[in-house]
This record gives sequence, structure tokens and C-alpha cells, in this order.
Amino acid sequence: MASSDAERREEEENVAGEDEDTGAQVAPIVKLEEVAVTTGEEEEESLLDLKSKLYRFDKDGNQWKERGAGTVKFLRHNESGKVRLVMRQSKTLKICANHLILPVMSVQEHAGNDKSCVWHATDFADGELKDELFCIRFPSVENCKTFMEMFQEIAESQGKKEESKDATAAAGLLEKLSVEDAKSEKTGEEVPVAVKEKETDSEAKPEAEKKEEPSSSA
Repeated sequence: MASSDAERREEEENVAGEDEDTGAQVAPIVKLEEVAVTTGEEEEESLLDLKSKLYRFDKDGNQWKERGAGTVKFLRHNESGKVRLVMRQSKTLKICANHLILPVMSVQEHAGNDKSCVWHATDFADGELKDELFCIRFPSVENCKTFMEMFQEIAESQGKKEESKDATAAAGLLEKLSVEDAKSEKTGEEVPVAVKEKETDSEAKPEAEKKEEPSSSA
């Protein structure tokens, strides 16, 4: 029995020795090329980046439902200047909020909680536009205030930008109408000479014909 146990231990040690790392490098069978991953945020500038937890109000159940915990961002497009709110879940990176900040939007503190705030938005996180009521909660009061101040500032700036666009469009329209009016006035003043002469001849001709008609008494 002793000899058999010793042989068994020797075999186990040999097997263990075979599994030891020898330092040899084995080339991979399949070589995978690096793939560029795009997030859709390449042409945008981040204005704010805060960790938070997002909730959506469920109208059917009349209750708040958690959308996810992660990072909320304000992203401004480099060309259009439009700003959108985007939030992704921290682990899965799934989008749980994605909508533009519009001039008509406003944010306010959630009743009874100075670390949370609420706002309405037309959101596109699920691939279709939906009217949502969101509530977001931050780890600190300071972060919540920073978020609300930035939200209102962006909404107001977008409103001024739209007013500026409308004013520019109106100015262009007025300029176009002024040019067209000037052309029409100019056309009314310049009457061709040939037309004037033709009108004069047509007015003089009936008088001449009246003189040539014989009198009825003859």
C-alpha cells in the first residue's frame, strides 16, 4: 500500500509539472484587427459631466421608475451650436436620456429633496420621440445646483440664438422686398418713347376723321 501511494504521488507531481508555465509564447490562430468605435459625440464639446441617477415618471403606474445610474452630459455641437443632454448607464453604456435643450424647457428642484431636480423633455433614448418627465438625483447639493444653473443658462442661450436667427431672416426678407419695390417703381417711371408716340397718334386720329366727315345738311 505504501509503495502504491508513493507511485500515485509521483504521478500527480509529474502531471503538475507538465501544467507549469514554461515561458513559451504561442502565436494566436486568428489575428483580430483593431476596430474604431464611434459614440456619436465626436463632433460635440462636453460642457458638463456629472455622476447621477436618472428616473422617469411612469404615467400608467403613476410612479417613478429608475432609468439607470451613470454620467449625465451637456454636449454642444461644434457647427450648429445646439446642446443636448445625454446620459449613459455606467456599466452597459446604454443611453437612458438623449434630447435637445430647448428655449421653452425649464428645470426645477424636486419637492422635498435639494439633491434632485425635474424637467419635461421630448426624449429619443428609445429610438422614438417620447414626452417624458425626468428626475435626476446627484450625490451632493452642489452638483445638483451646478446642473440646474447650466441647464437654465443653456436654455436661455438657445432662445437668444433663435431670436437672432429670426431677426436675421426678417432683415433679409425686408431687404428683398425693398429691392423688389425699387424695381417696380423704376419700371413705372420709365415709359418707352415709342409707346408714348403710339398713344398720341391713336388719340389724334379720331379728331381727324371727324373733320373729314361730310355735313348732314349737304
